[in-house]
Amino acid sequence: MAKRILITGGAGFIGSHLAETLLNAGNQIIVLDNFHTGRKENLTHLLSNPNFELIRHDITDPIKLEVDEIYNMACPASPVHYQSNPIKTIKTNVLGMTNMLGLAKRVKARILQASTSEVYGNPLEHPQTESYWGNVNTIGIRSCYDEGKRLAETLCFDYHRQHGVDIRVIRIFNTYGPRMIPDDGRVVSNFIVQALRGENITIYGDGSQTRSFCYVDDLVRGIITMMNTDNFIGPVNLGNDGEFTVKELAELVIKETGSKSKIIYLPLPQDDPTRRKPNLGLAKEKLNYSTTVPLVEGVKKTIEYFSKRV
Repeated sequence: MAKRILITGGAGFIGSHLAETLLNAGNQIIVLDNFHTGRKENLTHLLSNPNFELIRHDITDPIKLEVDEIYNMACPASPVHYQSNPIKTIKTNVLGMTNMLGLAKRVKARILQASTSEVYGNPLEHPQTESYWGNVNTIGIRSCYDEGKRLAETLCFDYHRQHGVDIRVIRIFNTYGPRMIPDDGRVVSNFIVQALRGENITIYGDGSQTRSFCYVDDLVRGIITMMNTDNFIGPVNLGNDGEFTVKELAELVIKETGSKSKIIYLPLPQDDPTRRKPNLGLAKEKLNYSTTVPLVEGVKKTIEYFSKRV
């Protein structure tokens, strides 16, 4: 049956893909976004659909809506953006989460929180399992996001225990694809934009640090599956467990763009994790989750998107 679904941060990179997929499945979709990092152009093609509604709203302010499900995707997710206003980032994670959980409690909606691999900090365990408590600097420049997301998880589980709110918590690992913001500082978009412009590709550190890159379509499928799975609230890792060095990614982007860009190396930012790879055992067991888009194929699709905009 069609559901009335609220997606906060639905004009963002991942949120817009989620909105499109759920709308195409026949649901009624309400997107809330304050357009801090979300962009209306990500949703322009959906605006004429009578089952789609877009509201400019900041979730740090309460709102009353009648919905069946809530996907809380609202929060700047790249260091460039969440560090530009760290107090606002914390408020989005804490006040915004509290408001959305209060809404879920009032209307008895199931709510999914988009948490992050950043709750593991600079991990001492590799790959990271959901039982790992993390290695996070509580007062560093990334703390507004890392600790904000950790506290948002705490709020979810306390609302679940104290008020019986039906929660789902996912931890998203590096995701990429069309609709990323060109200047968001993320490694995939950075490299592609620099390569397409013929600029030097900047690697922070020596390039040996690793990331696991998940194409957005694979992630969205996992998110929706988690929302619709009964008797499992998480947290659960979602991403791709293929591990690549940052230098390998840079070389792949240069090859696929045909760019003559050179690689240059700059100092590693404070608290930047050196290794990041999800253990997906729980996702495979509970959600039958798997990824289908290889890195080279996803990078080609992302290059195609950016080549029309750079």
